[in-house]
Amino acid sequence: MLTVVQAFDRAPIAQIETDDAAALERKLQAASRVFGDRDGWLKPHQRVAILRRLAVLMEGRRDHLAMQIAREGGKPLPDAIVETNRAIDGIQNAADELRTSAGREIPMGLSAAADDRWAFTTKEPIGIVAAISAFNHPLNLIVHQIAPAIATGCPVIVKPASATPLSCLDVVALVHEAGLPEPWCQTFVTNDITLAEKLATDSRVAFLSFIGSARVGWSLKAKLAPGTRSALEHGGAAPAIIDRSADLGKVIEPIVKGGYYHAGQVCVSTQRIYVHNDIADDFTHRLVARVGTLRTADPTLEDTEVGPLILPREADRVADWTRAAVSGGAVLATGGERLSETTLSPAVLLDPAHDAKMSMLEVFGPIVAVYRYDDLDDAIRRANALPTAFQASIFGQDIDVALRAANRLDASAVMINDPTAFRTDWMPFAGRRESGYGTGGIPFTMQDMTQEKMILMRKS
Repeated sequence: MLTVVQAFDRAPIAQIETDDAAALERKLQAASRVFGDRDGWLKPHQRVAILRRLAVLMEGRRDHLAMQIAREGGKPLPDAIVETNRAIDGIQNAADELRTSAGREIPMGLSAAADDRWAFTTKEPIGIVAAISAFNHPLNLIVHQIAPAIATGCPVIVKPASATPLSCLDVVALVHEAGLPEPWCQTFVTNDITLAEKLATDSRVAFLSFIGSARVGWSLKAKLAPGTRSALEHGGAAPAIIDRSADLGKVIEPIVKGGYYHAGQVCVSTQRIYVHNDIADDFTHRLVARVGTLRTADPTLEDTEVGPLILPREADRVADWTRAAVSGGAVLATGGERLSETTLSPAVLLDPAHDAKMSMLEVFGPIVAVYRYDDLDDAIRRANALPTAFQASIFGQDIDVALRAANRLDASAVMINDPTAFRTDWMPFAGRRESGYGTGGIPFTMQDMTQEKMILMRKS
């Protein structure tokens, strides 16, 4: 049995049955059986209809789903409502993509050997998808993994994070209510890492979708069966550069949103802020004042802005990193107090050492670090100095500065006057180097979950 607790106060919510090795084998066999029966594959219009019904069912459960995110995941309710709306839109997005998902003509007749032939490609589902998800968006990340699989016709077995399985169980139950037979979308609930690895590396799995720690993701990728495709989504210590031309009246709110949304537990949370020396004092004063007003409380309350970390040990770790940075010379300008087992007051560190954990590793907590710079290229060099690279920001009214930074920052996306955490679910979303592999976003995942087959016809 797995006991699910509220992230905020650790009060039990539910006890659910976990799956064992025998259950995993049954699920893999069921998925393999339905995928092996080509006559039983659902037609595109059937998949569209199921996804449309699923979106309607989720709309009817919107309040329940949002509150469940807040309770099990600790995301403040206003943000949990946004996550639920995004998940519903993501389902619609997957259905819409099927209208333009198509093969292509392959030109023939370009050589004498290719005369009198016509060739085109079709798209086929790649096969069984194993999806291993994370706690920080317990509904929307599941949708990002199962909606593309349903849309493309791939059977999917999804393993939610052991801290937040309820959102996954709810949405998969709604998938079945919408009309998708159970073998096409199954859950696998376990806190046994050996079984999770067995799911990911089984030879029947054609595609692994993994969202979580880089250490686990890269280890799994190295063990995949030959031919298995994968997409890995990890994280980083996202940098934001504040140029002296920035309008500080329009900068503070995006920076605060980027740094403290979901208590910093986002893979592209703003963590390292490089501020031009000419405006550093003014920026720091404004940032510290605003962070000091953030309301940290029970995430199920409508006015909470910052909720808990997912586990007590994560709060311990962030507190330890903060103390170590201060011991190494950083100034704790505000916050950092332990409010409960899982909550910390939002913090701002000034000028931690370059080799402090806060400067080098993903903190995944409600704290940002502010550094000063005089030369833009030096700020860019420091922003690019880590082995992780995901999304980055540049704030400024000088277009030359903004474009120079956008061109030189090592990131898969650079936001100009928007926080590093900005995302829409139809845009490409990808970590570089240690931060990930492949491209997320519903349309891009659908491409990865299909493969082209060429059909050639010879004219008689």
